[in-house]
Amino acid sequence: MKKEILAIIPARHSSKSIPRKNMVLLYGEPLIQYTINAAKRSKLLSRIILSSDGDEIIDYCKNQGIEVPFKRPSNLALDYTPMIDVIKHAVDLLRKKEGYKPDYIILLQPTSPLRTAQHIDESLKKLIDSNADSIVSVVEISHQFNPYSVMELKNGFLKHFLPYDEKRNIRQLKPKFYARNGAAIYAFTYECLLKKNSLYGRKILPYFMKKEESVDIDDLFDLEIAEIALKLREKANYNL
Repeated sequence: MKKEILAIIPARHSSKSIPRKNMVLLYGEPLIQYTINAAKRSKLLSRIILSSDGDEIIDYCKNQGIEVPFKRPSNLALDYTPMIDVIKHAVDLLRKKEGYKPDYIILLQPTSPLRTAQHIDESLKKLIDSNADSIVSVVEISHQFNPYSVMELKNGFLKHFLPYDEKRNIRQLKPKFYARNGAAIYAFTYECLLKKNSLYGRKILPYFMKKEESVDIDDLFDLEIAEIALKLREKANYNL
């Protein structure tokens, strides 16, 4: 049976790091356009909606064929608003207005422009074929940021953050660790959100992405890196 999968694109109007960040131009297109493209090209998404407090973003997304069933309240568009509150607001509103209850929900943040439809569909299929609560995209941490390489400053002196064996201070011997890459992909069951009040639950699957796919736009330098990656994709005839 085909699963009902709701995609939510969260896009606030304000941003301290980059003014109008979700609409800033990246390689000639608004940043949010890359997420719109990926969502539209997905073969598994049933419905794509925008959650935004910004009229400019709302008008743009409507013109791109993205559904905007509500305008996000300003109290849910603050710098420190938890993302789970944004998602629950959208899901609760759709349930109350329409009786709509998807099987799965996927969060597609515009700050991950290198995520593609293939990433969306592969991660969703992996989640659907499992008994997990969620799936999150991750990237392997570079060896210099490995927890066994991390040091903290105490009383003016550096101290190893984790117990340290100098004989194992070799990149090839360090255990692998992974970090969320934005994350480009957050997908979870409806039950996980509503009954467990979580975007993760207890059983979290990893969706591995490459370093060059994992740029998360926080500042202008990230934009420059993303543009370089997009140019390289174009040269390689990569399907954006």
